[in-house]
Amino acid sequence: MSEELNKEIAKRRTFAIISHPDAGKTTLTEKLLLFGGAIHVAGAVKSNKIKKTATSDWMEIEKQRGISVATSVMGFNYGDYKINILDTPGHQDFAEDTFRTLTAVDSVIIVVDVAKGVETQTRRLMEVCRMRNTPVIIFVNKLDREGRDPFDILDELEQELKISVRPLSWPINIGAKFKGVYNIYEHGLDLFTPSKQTISERVEIDDVNSPLVDELIGSADADKLREDLELIDGVYPEFNPHEYLEGNVAPVFFGSALNTFGVKELLDCFVKIAPSPQPIEAVERVVNPEEEGFTGFVFKIHANMDPNHRSCIAFVKICSGKFERNVNYRHVRSDKMMRFAAPTAFMAQKKNIVDEAYPGDIVGIPDTGNFKIGDTLTSGELLHFKGLPSFSPEMFKYIENADPMKAKQLDKGIRQLMDEGVAQMFTNSFNGRKIIGTVGQLQFEVIQYRLLHEYGAQCRWEPISLYKACWIESDDEAALASFKKRKHQFMATDKEGRDVFLADSNYVLQMARADFPDIRFHFSSEF
Repeated sequence: MSEELNKEIAKRRTFAIISHPDAGKTTLTEKLLLFGGAIHVAGAVKSNKIKKTATSDWMEIEKQRGISVATSVMGFNYGDYKINILDTPGHQDFAEDTFRTLTAVDSVIIVVDVAKGVETQTRRLMEVCRMRNTPVIIFVNKLDREGRDPFDILDELEQELKISVRPLSWPINIGAKFKGVYNIYEHGLDLFTPSKQTISERVEIDDVNSPLVDELIGSADADKLREDLELIDGVYPEFNPHEYLEGNVAPVFFGSALNTFGVKELLDCFVKIAPSPQPIEAVERVVNPEEEGFTGFVFKIHANMDPNHRSCIAFVKICSGKFERNVNYRHVRSDKMMRFAAPTAFMAQKKNIVDEAYPGDIVGIPDTGNFKIGDTLTSGELLHFKGLPSFSPEMFKYIENADPMKAKQLDKGIRQLMDEGVAQMFTNSFNGRKIIGTVGQLQFEVIQYRLLHEYGAQCRWEPISLYKACWIESDDEAALASFKKRKHQFMATDKEGRDVFLADSNYVLQMARADFPDIRFHFSSEF
């Protein structure tokens, strides 16, 4: 068994693609799927019945807005490798979903727009990668449009993302004059033909000084390319895969995802250097992928992946051992044994039932309300994986039922969407009203839209002026009771029933902390 297991682990690559909205992340995901043979035409499906939308954006609201709001999971084979991509929402209102997704991957590809450079959202996501020492590869996109000098982009990446970079491919001109990319990693010249369907031609080159280069791209560009390459070798140290795996160096590739250009170079290098599934820290001990015993954790729950069947799906990242269909596993939080008759693996919305899965794979399990984000499944051992926090929300509204006949549907809808981690719900202890807290305005629209279209329930929002929600705890029962009594109109409980203090201003929060030194205030639910 163990030899088979090690072989399966070695060929797995599980990674997330992250970027600022509009940098071309979903397009890049789609082109990677194209090379994996998972889809056959770019633009996914072009028929009159089906509107042309990207494979990984399949929720109705995403198609209307043209942005990804839920993390999609896609698996495909490429050569001897089994690749799992998690496409994350770029929009900052959904940052929390992305932070959670990053706990389930072994490496990350960051997409940067050559004209815009590094944007705020990218910076924040990079901090999460740095916290976990996740290896990062950078893809500089949209070279067929006018943008900035590649050397300036490299400097900005180093400064803004606080990581050393090393280009492994280099563009020949940019914008209207863009001629292609020289592949430093494999010494080849890729010539650019703008096309969304075909892959550009590849010329193997032993020496960049050969006259063939002048013939192909013209002597002025050939001279410029040689100068640039000399400068790169002078400025950047030789690429060291070990430094990349440690999270100290980010290899950089250039290309145009829309024109399927520079993507194959990225993928070929990625499968060779990216890490296979890594050991994961549980509260009790470190779990190694090679262990015989199965372990995994739920990092995401998604309601209504198929509108015809009102079902939730829990996404489980497999950390060790082999997961098998119809085998009993222990659900640690409830301490029950469960078996799963229909676990699925995804190719965006298309899902197939799987009989077995290995570390690094993501399996979807139909969920009838048994799972919460962060739950652990094992072959029997008591383990708890950590690192799936809920952050303190920044925007709050009362949620009210707009259709009294549909109270049951509304309750069910809110409960399922909250389990998904879309937002957080607090019940005000003073008046019993439900408050929804989110990181951004767009989430309120998504919740309202999904309640109506998926559950047939109508809600309306009412304003509430709050600054922060913080979880509170204390070793001193009396101090806690006295705090709750003094602040009773600002007290609420979260969906786990934990005490939450709703401060309506920064001043009130600072005063409360000063007046009650025995109470600990937490800004994330993991403590």
